[in-house]
Amino acid sequence: MNRMNALGLIIQREYGTRVRKKSFIILTLLMPLLMVALTFLPLWLSTLNESGVKNIAVKDNTGIYAPLLKSTETYQFQVMGEDEQQDPESRLGKDLFAILRITDDLNENPGSVSLTSVKQTPQELQSMISNILNEKVTQQKLDALSQSNNVDSEAITMVRSIVESGSRISLKTMRQGDDGSVKESSTELATIIGMVFTVLIYMFILMYGNMVMQAVLEEKKSRIVEVMVSSVKPVNLLIGKIVGIGLVGITQLAIWGILMGVLFSGLSLFISSPEQAAAMSGGMSEFNMEGIMQSITSINWLELGLFFVIFFIGGYVLYASIFAMFASAVDSEEDTSQFLTPVTLIIMFAFFAGFYSVSNPDGPLAFWASLIPLSSPIVIMVRIPFGIPLWEKLLSIALLYGTFILISIVAAKIYRVGILMYGKKPSLKEMMKWTRYK
Repeated sequence: MNRMNALGLIIQREYGTRVRKKSFIILTLLMPLLMVALTFLPLWLSTLNESGVKNIAVKDNTGIYAPLLKSTETYQFQVMGEDEQQDPESRLGKDLFAILRITDDLNENPGSVSLTSVKQTPQELQSMISNILNEKVTQQKLDALSQSNNVDSEAITMVRSIVESGSRISLKTMRQGDDGSVKESSTELATIIGMVFTVLIYMFILMYGNMVMQAVLEEKKSRIVEVMVSSVKPVNLLIGKIVGIGLVGITQLAIWGILMGVLFSGLSLFISSPEQAAAMSGGMSEFNMEGIMQSITSINWLELGLFFVIFFIGGYVLYASIFAMFASAVDSEEDTSQFLTPVTLIIMFAFFAGFYSVSNPDGPLAFWASLIPLSSPIVIMVRIPFGIPLWEKLLSIALLYGTFILISIVAAKIYRVGILMYGKKPSLKEMMKWTRYK
């Protein structure tokens, strides 16, 4: 009973001292707002144009293409005649943004067009000019074909209408569930969700694992641990520290989940009204905001959240045990680099494996990395939104939790010896000897 009381007090101390910090409260409350802003702000900013009108001088030796270039709110096309003697190059960077030169018939010589500017030409301007010129060249080819005696005029008319109408194919992706039901899916959304969860679990494992390491180092350097182990077993001290800090992470995740759910629910209701959606999106008419929100709400968030918590706990305990084990064996943060550098590289490998698995979530890299315990917490969160068999999830969980139990036992044996050792930095061989001490 006393051991349980002591363990509870340690967990309460580690948990309480951190959740009451102002930095924890501020970060926990502001992060969901920042995530929503980072999601939608770039979409809105991408639709904004640089203030002011950009003047583009057009020198068309053929006289065919210049009349087709119509000015917009952003770009003002100025057609220059042959009688204009002023050299436009001297005006570049001043009242002229760019000079468009067309020296020959593009139907016969497609490379006789160039666009000169001082700054890098925006992709929007390049696409606008290219589309206009390509359409005109297509019409020229059709006109030349219609004048040929070998082609029926009615066929030319049909070809012209086909070219002008274009093709508007929209591929809808569907996914069949285990029960045989078929639902609409979104590969893009699954990719985004997978990467968000992967980054979160990567960030949390590193952040809270390092928090455990810092706590162990601080107590060892200040010699407080010597007083604590006189009344509490070192193993209970390690368990209480890992559990207490882990509960801080779960608390933060729970608050973020609730706040994100409230924010997206409010946003969904807001977008449900066309007037409100138009007022919010402004120039974002090309983005189907309502469709995006419907896709988001169709995701099985309960399943994603459940597996995220399961793999977060497994990955956190695994790496927190490793961090605490090495921190207990040294006297300063500088000495931990020898041991933690390989661990950090493994975590980084897991992150990059998850990143590259997005394009092929069923490939060999994604499959094996989601089963290997040191990388599975990070990589498997990329695959779950795409839909993977239940047996793969259960096997990954079994391997992860089995490994972290073994690692935790080894870490506890090393911690109980290392936490009271000072002076010489031990080698891995010496630390392994500590596991055999009674």
